[in-house]
Amino acid sequence: MTPTSGLRVLVVDDERPALDELTYLLGADDRIGEVIACQSATDGLRILREREVDCVFLDIQMPGLSGLELAEVLGRFKQPPPVVFVTAHEQHAVDAFDLRAVDYVLKPVRPERLAEAVRRVLGGATPPAAAADTQVAVERGGVTRFVDRGDITHVEAQGDYARLHTTGGEAYLVRVPLTTLEEEWAPAGFHRIHRSLLVALAHVTEVRTEAGRTSVRVGDLELPVSRRHTRGLRDVLVRRARAGS
Repeated sequence: MTPTSGLRVLVVDDERPALDELTYLLGADDRIGEVIACQSATDGLRILREREVDCVFLDIQMPGLSGLELAEVLGRFKQPPPVVFVTAHEQHAVDAFDLRAVDYVLKPVRPERLAEAVRRVLGGATPPAAAADTQVAVERGGVTRFVDRGDITHVEAQGDYARLHTTGGEAYLVRVPLTTLEEEWAPAGFHRIHRSLLVALAHVTEVRTEAGRTSVRVGDLELPVSRRHTRGLRDVLVRRARAGS
C-alpha cells in the first residue's frame, strides 16, 4: 500500500492550531511522504476528488459538513481511503467504528499514539473493536494469562496502573494508565464515566438517576457516573440502542 516515497495523507481540522500540530507531527514521521492540510470537510472532499491519498486524518466536529458525514461520503468511493479520526470527543467512538475507521485518536495528540495510528494504516488494520476475540495479557503470581476483552466489564484507575474487572468477578492489574486504555479501547465500546472509571457499554444493563446523581449497573455492581460524563454516556447508549433496534 505504501508508495516508496511514503504515505500521502490528508489532514482535515477546522481549528488552525490543531491542524498545524497534526501536520507537523505527521510530517516528522519517516513513513509519511506528503501531508495535505485543509480546514473544512468540504475542502477535504474537493481535494479527494482531485487527488489520490493513502489516508485521511479527520476531525469530527466541524462547521458545515462534519467529519462523520465526510467519512460516510468517502465510504461510497470506489476505493475509499482509510480514515483515522482525531478528536477531543470520545463519545463519537461508536459512530467511528460503524464507519469502519482504522483508528480513533483523542486530543491532545501524543506522538507515540499517532505513530501507532500510522502503523495501523500501513498494516491495513481493521478497527480495534472489529476483533471480538481481542485478548489482553495479564500477570498474576508470575503467571501470564490471556483475558478476552469482551469479558471485561469495567476498568478502574489505580495510579499508573489499571484494574480490569471481568464478568467472572475476577480483577487483574495491568501497568497501563487509564487514559491510554480510554484511547485504545474507545472504538471497542469502552466509555469514560468517571475520572477513574471506564465501562464496557455492552455490559451496561441500566442507567439510574436519583437526586441528581447518575449511575450505571454492570452485573451486580452500581458504578457512579460523574456529571461531566453523564450526557455523553446517555447519547452513546441511545445511539447503540437505535442501532440495535
